[in-house]
Amino acid sequence: MKTNGEQLKEKLFYAPQNAYARVDDQTVAACMEYAENYKAFMNSCKTERECVSVTIEMLEESGFIPFEYGKKYAPGTKIYFNNRDRALVFAVIGQRSLADGVNIAAAHIDSPRLDLKPAPVYEDTELCLMKTHYYGGVKKYQWTAIPLALHGVIVKKDGTKINVKIGECESDPIFCITDLLPHLSKEQYKRDLREAIPGEALNVLVGSRPFLDDKVSERVNLNILQILFEKYDVVEEDLFSAELMAVPAFKAQDLGFDRSMIGAYGHDDKVCAYPCLTGLLASDDSGKTLISVLADKEEIGSTGNTGLHADYLKNFILDLCRSAGVNELQCLHNSKCLSADVNAGFDPTYPEPMEKRNSSYLNYGTIITKYTGSGGKSATSDASAEFFANVRNILDEAGVIWQSGELGKVDAGGGGTVAKFIADLDIDVVDLGVPVLSMHAPFEVISKMDLYMTHRAVEAFFKKG
Repeated sequence: MKTNGEQLKEKLFYAPQNAYARVDDQTVAACMEYAENYKAFMNSCKTERECVSVTIEMLEESGFIPFEYGKKYAPGTKIYFNNRDRALVFAVIGQRSLADGVNIAAAHIDSPRLDLKPAPVYEDTELCLMKTHYYGGVKKYQWTAIPLALHGVIVKKDGTKINVKIGECESDPIFCITDLLPHLSKEQYKRDLREAIPGEALNVLVGSRPFLDDKVSERVNLNILQILFEKYDVVEEDLFSAELMAVPAFKAQDLGFDRSMIGAYGHDDKVCAYPCLTGLLASDDSGKTLISVLADKEEIGSTGNTGLHADYLKNFILDLCRSAGVNELQCLHNSKCLSADVNAGFDPTYPEPMEKRNSSYLNYGTIITKYTGSGGKSATSDASAEFFANVRNILDEAGVIWQSGELGKVDAGGGGTVAKFIADLDIDVVDLGVPVLSMHAPFEVISKMDLYMTHRAVEAFFKKG
């Protein structure tokens, strides 16, 4: 028999448990099946354009149709708005009035990478390379000496759009950024880690074979441009109107002897974007209108017309309201949102910047993050206690395993999400997502169980929020 103290401690203390100790075999099986579908999604969606394209295919298979401004939609209608092939809003029109608000799940589909500069191709000592401009928060040294693939789009001046994807098929070549051999790295070792690899040294090696004509210079460069011309019918000038990026060439794969984790490029934040998609598809019988938004540009501040600092999500909601004869301000005020983004999982190899009591842990479920930001809660929305409690209740009722945590120690640094831009619309919002190891690295790690619980969380929020 338990003592009074044991009973009281059990009643009063918060005692988190590993999710695998709390779920049955059926849940584990569902988790593993969901992870397989997620890996397939990840392998097809390394860029925001690819993510938008693949998601639209999945939506149309589920009966979604393109959104039209000014049209009144009947309850049950499924619509999507494609914002310049880089961001996506999709919705299921509910039975209840828009005056009651909408339920939103928001994630971003851009990830840190290396963008090619507008004039990227050059030759030096009979090697052809491409200049890059890193995108988002990267540790530059992590991008050397790994296999890279080239993804993106080239738009010719007549508007012809050419999709590029090289380095993903077994028959494709790959690319890389070279690094200095350790035998000659005496001076490199003296540099601060941040400066060990200068940004202008992130040059992608793309060729070494010269064009056989002694009468011309830059023969390796010429040979590479000839290959591009033969394959894509483009000339060097066409690269000015291109969006090309170097991304890791490896695929999403099971990680660990127990296959409990997934290693991949771009978990941040497709590991939340995918649940925003699947959670909505599983919840289309809700009374409220349900909206998911997959945004661009989060890694550089959510700027531009495809980032959530822009008005396209607000305009989408306002148009629905106006077409339905509903006060849009009332709709926004009554709306609720999960800002679905990742958090830093506790890494026992690097415990110093983490605060253990307020960290997230792999296999402890989806993580609710009340605020992000840095230092004194700078650049965050700081969700209200009332809304946090509301989300807690929804997840508990649905049997979703969740945890709470911050990014790290108060003075250690920080980061933000799209939550603050959602909050600017007078919408209640809280961050919810997946703990990640090696965040922003070319190869990130997540737990399959946390991924699955995030899907379950979005589904529950859409049904009960």
